[in-house]
Amino acid sequence: MALHIVIDARRVRDFGIGTYIRGLVHALGGIDAENRYTLVTGPADARTLGAGLPSNFGSAIYKGTDSGLLDHAAFPAFLRGLSPDLAHIPLNRVPLLMIRPYVVTIHDMASLLFPEGGSSFRMQLRRYGFRRGLERAARVIAVSDATKRDVEDLMGVRPNRIRRVYNAPEPGFLEHAHSTGSEEHQRIMERYQIGYPFLLYAGNIRPHKNVPRLVEAFAVVRGQLAAHPVYKDLRLVIIGDTISQYPAVRQAVIKSRVEQMVRFLGFVPFETLRCFYESAAAFVFPSRYEGFGLPPLEAMACGTPVVTSNISSLPEVVGDAAVLVNPVNVFDIARGIRDALLDEALRAELIRRGREQAARFSWERTAREVLEIYREAAGQ
Repeated sequence: MALHIVIDARRVRDFGIGTYIRGLVHALGGIDAENRYTLVTGPADARTLGAGLPSNFGSAIYKGTDSGLLDHAAFPAFLRGLSPDLAHIPLNRVPLLMIRPYVVTIHDMASLLFPEGGSSFRMQLRRYGFRRGLERAARVIAVSDATKRDVEDLMGVRPNRIRRVYNAPEPGFLEHAHSTGSEEHQRIMERYQIGYPFLLYAGNIRPHKNVPRLVEAFAVVRGQLAAHPVYKDLRLVIIGDTISQYPAVRQAVIKSRVEQMVRFLGFVPFETLRCFYESAAAFVFPSRYEGFGLPPLEAMACGTPVVTSNISSLPEVVGDAAVLVNPVNVFDIARGIRDALLDEALRAELIRRGREQAARFSWERTAREVLEIYREAAGQ
């Protein structure tokens, strides 16, 4: 019997969760012609997300946000009017009055493990909402084994109710590989006045992302390679949040005396991000915690050597295709960067293994596993 499945797609524009929503929805459209899907979006996103999907996919416009107290009642009431057999909440925020049955995807637990200010009472409320949302879910999808363990250990969710389903890079990163010589690529690099070798970081720059230590490690490498024929003018490019929200990052740049060598570009369009991945001498991602860690895979898909952390989910995701470093040791991060830049045999191996590793993850596989979870949850 066909199901009516409602997917909360209001965060489709977000940096990481948006990739998840787009990848999952379009992959489901490619494999499932039986069930009926309704995508709940904001007023500006319905047409964009629905483009190219088959006729069993429709949309419903919800004008509210998911950040206010009213949403805990208003959104479930809106969903009830759609009469779904199952709902999928693709992030860690489940309304308190959420209708059942539903599936929730946990991308990470950073908001609980690395709280950014706020009162202890607010933190207790967040933890209560987090746990309640997971306890009432028919199934919990964790995006890595590391995240699955966190959900079990910190939230007490029984293992038999959690399913590990990996994310995947956007197909465009794999489809457009080897385009560094194209006119479009050259135009983008010229627009940003990139004429020097650079290290790249992409993602938000919240405290657990460890960007201040990345800046310090970059300063160490700059000093060590000051006379190098290729890397004496090495720069660091950071794509993601605006630096104004994170004074610790600015302080690290000033303290390390690399103000003229570090560029913050904010968020950029997909094609621009792909060009930066392809042009970088190395992609460096020394995060202290990741639920999955998509940017290293995106860089690998683009043929870029990756340096990343040896903790959390990152070793699980990158396998043997990256240089692993201790993210709390600035000099070990610098060592990893130096190895990825100077060891030509290692670079060639990282590029080869990286493309193979990125290709192991696909949204079609993710969608097939999620579809099986939908059937389980609705049958329960």
